[in-house]
Amino acid sequence: MNKYVYFLLVSFLLTCGYTQTASIKGIIFDENQNPLPFANITSQSSGTTSNENGFYELRIPANQKVKVVISYTGFKTITATIELGVNQSRELNFVLKTNVEQIGEVNITSDKQTRVEGIVTLEPATVRRIPGANPGVENLLTSLPGVSSNNELSTQYNVRGGNFDENLVYVNDIQVYRPFLIRSGQQEGLSFVNPDMVRNIKFSAGGFKAQYGDKMSSVLDITYERPVDFMASFDGSFLGGSAMVGGISKDKKLSAITGIRYRDNSLFVNAKDTEANFKPRFFDVQSYITYKFNDKFELGFLGNISINNYEFEPFTRQTNFGTLQDPRALLVFYEGQEDDKYETYFGALKATYDVSENYTAKFIASTYHTQEQEHFDILAQYRLGSVNSSIGDENFGDVEFSQGAGSQFKHARNDLDALIFNFDHQGDIKIDEHLIKYGIKFTHEDIRDRLQEFEVVDSAGFNVRPPLPDFANDQPYAPFDEPIEPFIRIRSFNDMQINRFTNYLQWSYQSEIGNAKAWYNVGIRSHTWNVSGDDIENNTQTVVSPRAQFAIKPDWDKDMIFRVATGLYHQPPFYRELRRPDGSVNEKVKAQESFHIVAGHDYSFKLWDRPFKLVSEVYYKSLTDVNRFTVENVRIRYQANNNAEAYAYGLDMRLNGEFVPGTESWFSFGYLKTEEKFDERGYIARPTDQRLKFATLFQDYIPNIPKMKLYLNLVYNTGLPGGQPQFEDPFDFQNRLPDYTRVDAGFFYTLKEEGDVLKKGHWLNPFKHLEVGFEIFNLFDRLNSITNTFVRDAESKNQFAIPDFLSPRVFNLRIRGRF
Repeated sequence: MNKYVYFLLVSFLLTCGYTQTASIKGIIFDENQNPLPFANITSQSSGTTSNENGFYELRIPANQKVKVVISYTGFKTITATIELGVNQSRELNFVLKTNVEQIGEVNITSDKQTRVEGIVTLEPATVRRIPGANPGVENLLTSLPGVSSNNELSTQYNVRGGNFDENLVYVNDIQVYRPFLIRSGQQEGLSFVNPDMVRNIKFSAGGFKAQYGDKMSSVLDITYERPVDFMASFDGSFLGGSAMVGGISKDKKLSAITGIRYRDNSLFVNAKDTEANFKPRFFDVQSYITYKFNDKFELGFLGNISINNYEFEPFTRQTNFGTLQDPRALLVFYEGQEDDKYETYFGALKATYDVSENYTAKFIASTYHTQEQEHFDILAQYRLGSVNSSIGDENFGDVEFSQGAGSQFKHARNDLDALIFNFDHQGDIKIDEHLIKYGIKFTHEDIRDRLQEFEVVDSAGFNVRPPLPDFANDQPYAPFDEPIEPFIRIRSFNDMQINRFTNYLQWSYQSEIGNAKAWYNVGIRSHTWNVSGDDIENNTQTVVSPRAQFAIKPDWDKDMIFRVATGLYHQPPFYRELRRPDGSVNEKVKAQESFHIVAGHDYSFKLWDRPFKLVSEVYYKSLTDVNRFTVENVRIRYQANNNAEAYAYGLDMRLNGEFVPGTESWFSFGYLKTEEKFDERGYIARPTDQRLKFATLFQDYIPNIPKMKLYLNLVYNTGLPGGQPQFEDPFDFQNRLPDYTRVDAGFFYTLKEEGDVLKKGHWLNPFKHLEVGFEIFNLFDRLNSITNTFVRDAESKNQFAIPDFLSPRVFNLRIRGRF
C-alpha cells in the first residue's frame, strides 16, 4: 500500500459519518452457564432473539437511557437500563435464573465520562491476551502514546518525560507502592497489579483531576473483580504460572477473589550475553474480599504478600560492539555472587457507607511493609580489545589483541525496612447536576535504611580513585602521600519518619452551551509534610495545587469532544528523593512543581460499519524546583536538591477500533521533547528524553480457521540519552543509545470459547474457555540496549561506552483457560 492509499484512508476516516445509534451484543446464559437459544431481547423501539448459541445483537438509540428487557419462558425476566454513546458497541452477557427474584435494575452507562476527562480505558481481556516478556497491565500501557519503557523485564514506565517515581497507581481507591532498592529489570519480578483479578482499567497521562494524589506524570486506576458467581482461571508457561478463583456466598453478602502468581525469569536472563547461574524467582498471593452488611454499608479487604528472590552468580561476558571496519569486544571474567531479597506485605480495609441517595462516604486504612536486601561481592576482570573479523577463520569473533585490561570489585550490604500507614476518608455528594468530591488523608512513613557500598577500579596496575579538586597523582616523579580511597564509597544509616497530611475538594458539573453539552471540573489539593529522624533537622513544608478541566461536545453530526485541562502538580519528596548520592539525607528538598496544559480532541466514527476512535492530545509541562536524577537500568538516583528547571512538550495520537471484526486493535504515535538546565548553563536532554514513539497492538485470526488467533505487540522508540561515567560532566556526554525496537507475537488456538456447545461428557465441558499456543518475544532478534557500561582504555586514555544489551529472541509455550 503506497502513501497515496494511506492519504486517502486517513481522509476517509476524518470525513466518515454515522447514524445516531449504538449497539449491545453478547450471550444469554442459564444458571449452569449453558447458552439459551431464542431468548427475547427487546427495547422500546426494537427487538431481537438469541441464536442457537445464545448470541444476540441489538441496535438501540444513542445518548439516552434505554430499557432493555431480557426474557425466556420459565426464567425470571431481567430489565437493564442502558445508556451508550453514538456508534458505541458494548458486550453484555446476561444470566437468567429460575429461583431468585431480580432485585432492582441493572444500570449500564457509556464511557462518556472517561472521554470527557481524557482517560484511556483498557479491556482486561486484552491485557491477558497480548504477549509480552512481562505480561500485565503495564505491558499494555507501553503501547499507548506518551508511555515508554525500554526494558522488557521491567514493569516500570515513563510518561511524557517523567520518571518511574512520578506515576500514581491505585487499586480500588487504595494507593500502592513500588520497591526501593531494585536496580535492574531482571531483579524486579511481578508488579503489584494482578491482571487475572482486574475488572476495570483507567489511565490518564496528564492533566488529571484533584482527587488523584501528588505525582507529576500519570494515574493508573485499577478496579478488581467482584464475583457474582463462581469463577476461576489459570495460566501456565515456561516463565511460570498463575491461578485465580472467586465466588460469592448463597446470601450474596460475602464475595472473594484470590490470585496466586509464580514467575521465573531464567528463560530471559540465560539468553543474555552474560553466562551465569541465575535464580530469579518471584511469588505473590493477593485477595480482595467484600462483605455487604446491608444495602447501605459494605466492608472490603485487599491483601498482598510478595516474595522476590534473586540469586546471581556470573561467570563470563562477551559484548561485541564497534563497527564493521573497527570491531571491538569487552570480555569479562567474574568471581563472586549477588543475593537479593524483596519482601512486601500489604493490607487495606475499605468501608463504604451510602448515607443517602446523594451522599456516599468511604473510609480506608492501609499498611505497607517492605523489607529489602541487596548483598553482593563481585570481582570483574576485563579485557578490551580487537575482534577477529575474518569470516571463516576458526577464531572468528574472538578477542585477539587487548587494548586495555583491568579489574573492578563491587561490594554492597544494603538493607531497607519501610513501614507506611495510610488513613483516608473520601466523600461524594450529589446535588442536582453538581457532584462534589472531597478527601482527607494522613500518611506516616517510618524508614530504616543501611547503605554500604564501595567499588574499587584497577587499570594497568594503578588504583583509580574519583577526581578530587585538591588531588594530583604525579607518580613516580613525586611520592604519593594521600590515603588510598575506593573509586566509590557510600556508607550511611538513616532512621527517619515522614508525616503527611493531604486533602482535596473537587466540583464537577454538566450543562449546555446552546445546543452543545459542556462539562466542568475544578479542584484544589493541599499537601503538608514533616521530615524528622536521627541526626535530621525537623522540617515542615506545604504546597497547594489548583486544577481545572473543561470539555465540550458540539451538536454536530460527527461525534466529537474537545477538552482542555490545566493545573499545578506538585510531587513532595519520598524517601528516595531525599537521599543524596552519598547516602545522606537532605530533609529540605522541596516539592517538584509541574504546570500542565493539555488540549485534546476525541473523534468517534464508523468505518466498515464498525466503531473506531481517533484521540489526539498536545501538552506542555513547565517544571520548576526539579530534583535532578540519573537512571541506571531501572534504579533512579537523585541529586537531592532543587537546582534545576525543565520543560516537556509533545503530541500523542491513537487510532483504535475493530480493524478485524470483534477485536480491538490500535496504532499509536508520540512525539516528546524534554530538557533541563542547571548551574546557569544551557539546556540538555533529560534522561527520559525519548523523541519519537510508534506502537501497534493488533489482534487477528485466520479467516478459514477462526479459532487460530494472532496477537501482535510492536513498539519502536528512538534512543534515550546514554548517560555518563561516574563523576563526569553530563554536558560532555550527550550521545544517545540506539533506537529501541521490539516485536512480541503470540499464536494461539482456541480449543473452546464461550458459547461453544459440546456433546455431554466431552472433556472440554468444564471449561468456559481454553487455548494453547506459543509466544515469540523479540521476534526480529533486535539487540536493544538499556544502559552503557563505561570502560577505560589504557592505551588511548579514552573511555568506551559498552552497551548493556537486553534479551534476544526467546520462545515460550503457554496454556490458559477459564472455568
